[in-house]
Amino acid sequence: MSDQPRRPRTSGKPYRRPKKDPVRILAFEALRAVDERDAYANLVLPPLLRKAREQEGPEKFDARDAALATELVYGTLRWQGTYDAVVSACVDRPLREVDPPVLDVLSLGAHQLLGTRIPTHAAVSATVELARVVLGDGRAKFVNAVLRKVAQHDLDGWLERIAPAYDEDPEDHLAVVHSHPRWVVSALWDSLGGGRSGIEDLLRADNERPEVTLVARPGRATAEELLEEDAAVPGYWSPYAVRLTEGGEPGAVAAVRDGRAGVQDEGSQLVALALANAPLDGPDLRWLDGCAGPGGKAALLGALAAQRGALLVASEKQTHRAGLVARALEGNPGPYQVIAADGTRPAWRPGSFDRVLVDVPCTGLGALRRRPEARWRRRPEDLEGFAPLQRGLLRTALESVRVGGVVGYATCSPHLAETRAVVADVLKQHPDTELLDARPLLPGVPDLGEGPDVQLWPHRHGTDAMYLALIRRTG
Repeated sequence: MSDQPRRPRTSGKPYRRPKKDPVRILAFEALRAVDERDAYANLVLPPLLRKAREQEGPEKFDARDAALATELVYGTLRWQGTYDAVVSACVDRPLREVDPPVLDVLSLGAHQLLGTRIPTHAAVSATVELARVVLGDGRAKFVNAVLRKVAQHDLDGWLERIAPAYDEDPEDHLAVVHSHPRWVVSALWDSLGGGRSGIEDLLRADNERPEVTLVARPGRATAEELLEEDAAVPGYWSPYAVRLTEGGEPGAVAAVRDGRAGVQDEGSQLVALALANAPLDGPDLRWLDGCAGPGGKAALLGALAAQRGALLVASEKQTHRAGLVARALEGNPGPYQVIAADGTRPAWRPGSFDRVLVDVPCTGLGALRRRPEARWRRRPEDLEGFAPLQRGLLRTALESVRVGGVVGYATCSPHLAETRAVVADVLKQHPDTELLDARPLLPGVPDLGEGPDVQLWPHRHGTDAMYLALIRRTG
């Protein structure tokens, strides 16, 4: 008997092996990793792309292939909510009854049809071929039937059919049109303070591909050096920021490879700079980054501290993340120490530091441009889980700073429950403190509100939605 696999029976047509499209197979593998392992696309995609580039073959995986794969992955994740609503209108069963791998293929196809300039026939045929490779012929027929229904309208046409009217249900309308969970729309709207134009501008900004932003670490590299790179332009606000406007590869930049520069959102840079420049009463010799992983802010703070002869202590609870911090600080021109310690159970004496930064763990709703899958992964109940930790870290930070010193409380979330509510609750228990006006410490940055704290926004400042409150200990 032959060891060759039997070819499926056909209705008289010769069997044709499915064509393997490395770009779409890679995109599918990335989406499955995000779904199955709760992985983040920004961590999964680079090694997949690197492996694809290293493979030999007649059709070399090139830069255009990498760009298409990246767009397919991130575009599908950003618009998942809208595409789910479209696909739901095209199937005869609840989406929860559609196998997740099949739904991933359908979402990839929907993005090509509704979110790219790929011609309709090419989008459908390429996705059906992908389904034949990764799902089999039977389920590929289902994919083909659904995508032909999806292709009957463009995105605007579908939104007219599936989104409720704004006047009837504004939050649900915005959730469907801009592909955000309803609860996230509501929370962001509250943080903005109302108004339709502002929330729509923010939701649109969340769905745009962010530029890569570099930081020149003071004393080790300069912005002028980084500006010599192709398609590099100055940052918006930070004197150390440089933007790569055409999706440049940071690893190709010599200063980044050497550790003299790094990848760091400009909002994150501004938080570190504001803490470093906040006015102190007394000496300025010991700084603490109390939630240092993975090390971006610590590297910038360490470089700034070195210029003043100050010591930076970078503390991170998780050992493997402490290793990332140590790597980021390697070569820092001034003294520093990296420790693996729980920020709520400090390994140092009270009042040991002049400046303390705690960029606390949070829902990450301020970085949805960079981690689009987080919007679907987070739940409102997650806020309850973060609340005790956020308050505990801020209390410890206030106890760790000396009288006259300054604490910076930061989050990459604009949710009021993670920002002003935390600060207000903790300061009630610490009457020996005062809020400083952080706005003058972000010179040139507009639209910073009434203060004294600062909330940055993607649609207003081109940064992640970082929050910062500066607090001086007075007694």
